[in-house]
Amino acid sequence: MEIRVQSEPFDAGDALTRFSQGHKDVGAIVSFSGLVRVDGGLRYMEIEHYPGMTAKAITALAEQAVARWDLRDLLVIHRYGRLEPGAQIMMVATAAAHRAAAFEAADFLMDYLKSRAPFWKKEVGADGAAWVAAKDEDEAALDRW
Repeated sequence: MEIRVQSEPFDAGDALTRFSQGHKDVGAIVSFSGLVRVDGGLRYMEIEHYPGMTAKAITALAEQAVARWDLRDLLVIHRYGRLEPGAQIMMVATAAAHRAAAFEAADFLMDYLKSRAPFWKKEVGADGAAWVAAKDEDEAALDRW
């Protein structure tokens, strides 16, 4: 299990290749990369966090996923700092004996990272800056878990 919270960009292909190596006991590896959307005049997004709290919260979430879906391994990378449109924000990869577990665990991790991980996002555009508020659909997505 690897959790990385970093300001630096990452290469999702390289991260997935390294994650996949040596997993001869799995039947499925699922990955997802989240990007900064190009939305209505967005210049950049600023993501803030408290390092100790963030790492602890993501680790607890990852441990829940490993236990619930019997994952062999998982990877979570989440960036902070100033991110331009098109930049990668995060990546999740899960490895399991069967594809259903790998897909479900990845989906669970993405839903909880979006709604519960302690990151604060501010969007900066031509009209100024605004903190990103929680969305009803993101909160509703948690109900299925």
